[in-house]
Amino acid sequence: MNTATQSAPSAAPHSTPPAAPVAIVPTPRVPGLPLLGNALAMAKGPAQFFVDCYRKYGPVFQVNLLGNDYKVIAGVEAANFMGTREGRDALRSKEFWQGLVAEYGATRTLTGEDGESHKQLRDIMRSGYSKESIKGRYDELVEITDGALARDWKTGQLVPVVEAMQYMVVDQLGKILTGAAPLEYVKDIRTTILHILNVLVTRQRPKFLLKRPTYKNAKARVYELGAKMIEEAKARYTTVPPEERNLIDDVMAAHMEHPEIMPAQDLIITLTGPYVAGLDTVANTTAAIVYTVLKHPEVKQRVYAEVDALFAGGTLDEETMMKAIPSLNGAIMETMRLYPIAVAQMRTATKDFVFQGHQIKEGELMYVGTSVPHFMHEYYPEPEKFDIDRYQRPRAEHLVPGVYSPYGRGPHTCLGKSLAEVQIALSMARLFYKLDLEFETPNYVLKTKTAPTPGPSMDFKVRVKGLRH
Repeated sequence: MNTATQSAPSAAPHSTPPAAPVAIVPTPRVPGLPLLGNALAMAKGPAQFFVDCYRKYGPVFQVNLLGNDYKVIAGVEAANFMGTREGRDALRSKEFWQGLVAEYGATRTLTGEDGESHKQLRDIMRSGYSKESIKGRYDELVEITDGALARDWKTGQLVPVVEAMQYMVVDQLGKILTGAAPLEYVKDIRTTILHILNVLVTRQRPKFLLKRPTYKNAKARVYELGAKMIEEAKARYTTVPPEERNLIDDVMAAHMEHPEIMPAQDLIITLTGPYVAGLDTVANTTAAIVYTVLKHPEVKQRVYAEVDALFAGGTLDEETMMKAIPSLNGAIMETMRLYPIAVAQMRTATKDFVFQGHQIKEGELMYVGTSVPHFMHEYYPEPEKFDIDRYQRPRAEHLVPGVYSPYGRGPHTCLGKSLAEVQIALSMARLFYKLDLEFETPNYVLKTKTAPTPGPSMDFKVRVKGLRH
């Protein structure tokens, strides 16, 4: 007699079978050097390093950087995961930014918060960082840009492109978002953020660098700038109506009306934030665009034709401007594909979870390689080729889910994305309309830096041959 069969309940055909256990796959470790681990290989070219590891090990692998272990999730799998509810709940950014917050004596910053706290800060700054914040001010942005070009891009001179772009970005963001352009603080802002990002955020440099007088003096100057901005914002608080507030006004209003959300000790890090963000993102990106357009004469001629037509009519039409420069927009998008600022995002596992069959443990430090698909022929045929027509229909290669992530992915996607798109497009349009540029040497090949974020090296220069208009 088969007792097992006899004892089966009559309701068995209608019951839900137990879920099959998830098979956990061992996570491969990328071989590295003693003590250094994979630090040198990653520093040489982080984007290519992640692509090579993805090809060899799959969407999950483990690296070691200077004695610290990191799990890496990469590819379209990781990019799409970042946009899901599970991805939002499983990853947080707080730990990587705690050093920055502590260095400023603050309680929190937008990049280092998650969940409801992050949403609170985004809501405060959303309007100020949106493209609507410059609606009706395109001509003003053109005037600011022209002033920067006249000041820093002299005919016959060799121009250090990244540095010149940093001054332009601070000029633009300062006047548009805050009402003032503190150009005398640009070098101090750059020195401060380079040290903090290298030492406290990406942890690519030793902590003793924060004791250097160069850093201490620059940090003091940034505090001086922050104090001035606080004083000016407080004076404006009672005179500017809500509908006319800029980003700095919104932050100050939050502090005055809800100090528990925006306490006094968070004001300096928040008010100087736009300059910090612009120096390491917009300036690097615009410098790379200068290189890619000059490097491809056929693209340059298409861009020239578009910008000449764009500015021929005088006042810009905000509704049609972006549609009038498809070649320039294609060049910008292709540059951001090949030279992404957000190569990988740093996160910590909030809880245990399984990704692509691999066990991720709560508290593990992680990199999310969202830019890996940028360099894969499966999504971008001839990925090494600079092809500005990839983004036009019917090709529209970037619209495949998860394959294009120039601004990161998930809840920490760049808040100023829409503003940056207009700022970059208008800046590049004006630069190529006004100036005739050439490389310092024929057949120049761009040198790049990787720390603290990827971008053109500071010694990239172009010569201003003359004015086009």
